Amino acid sequence: MKKRYLIIALIGFSLLSLFVGVSRITPMDLLDFKSEETEIFLISRLPRLIAIILAGAGMSIAGLIMQQLSRNKFVSPTTAGTLDATRLGILVSMLMFANASTIEKMIIAFAFALAGTLLFMQILDRIKFKDAIFIPLVGLMFGNILSSVTTFFAYRADVIQNMSAWLQGDFSMIMKGRFELLYISIPVLILAYVYANKFTVAGMGEDFSKNLGLAYRRVVNLGLILVALITTTVVLTVGLIPFLGLIIPNIISIFHGDHLKKTLPHTALLGAIFLLICDILGRVLIYPYEISISLMVGVIGSGIFLYLLFRRKAYA
Repeated sequence: MKKRYLIIALIGFSLLSLFVGVSRITPMDLLDFKSEETEIFLISRLPRLIAIILAGAGMSIAGLIMQQLSRNKFVSPTTAGTLDATRLGILVSMLMFANASTIEKMIIAFAFALAGTLLFMQILDRIKFKDAIFIPLVGLMFGNILSSVTTFFAYRADVIQNMSAWLQGDFSMIMKGRFELLYISIPVLILAYVYANKFTVAGMGEDFSKNLGLAYRRVVNLGLILVALITTTVVLTVGLIPFLGLIIPNIISIFHGDHLKKTLPHTALLGAIFLLICDILGRVLIYPYEISISLMVGVIGSGIFLYLLFRRKAYA
């Protein structure tokens, strides 16, 4: 899976995404800068494309970092409770800080996402039976507990309908002025690339890392902060996108191994491509209506996840 092929595929699907939708837009329409088609293109189609690419790359990298630090191929924001902790943080911000700005909500949700991820890592350290499949099952149970708590208090406060906006990932409402929070992912991804070698060493274990002079806890905490920050920005902007951070790093590792700095660009590119494909399918399958991105990724991603499980079992 060569990088240049992924770049070509990304460009191709990006162009396709720009001209797929209810409103018919052709490249010739864009020559008239004052036309309605050009306005729709600049206000809706282009921001949507940027949001898809940033969300796909960001969530895939978040999953890659978590898998590296936990030394488990089936750990990701979906299976470690990070997404569910983020939703709980959003609920707290809605109930206790009703007039909070988007940035303030992001800070609160980020604090909960980070706390939930750190708690999962603490649970992981205390588990003696570290089977590759058992660990994500623990994470899913932990996430379901957080989700149940969120749902309970949302019902009590009669805000369950408001919370549903962050339950279903959806790009249909992405427009100019409503996606810029995702730009935070760009410096986060750059920082992940800078620290990629240290994350790789940290993934070899605490004792090994300390023998090489690496500040193990500091590197792990930095990785989890990056994961929580990416997850928070995506959930606040788009909503929940399951399985993305789980399946994309696994697919890349099959072709390129586990060296994070080497696989990070491929993971980001494939994550963006995969999310673009799911989004395009969601727009055309029941045209002129649209299937939410969380449903498309959930259906396709769960199938790929099952394949990865059976593949690992076959090679075990």
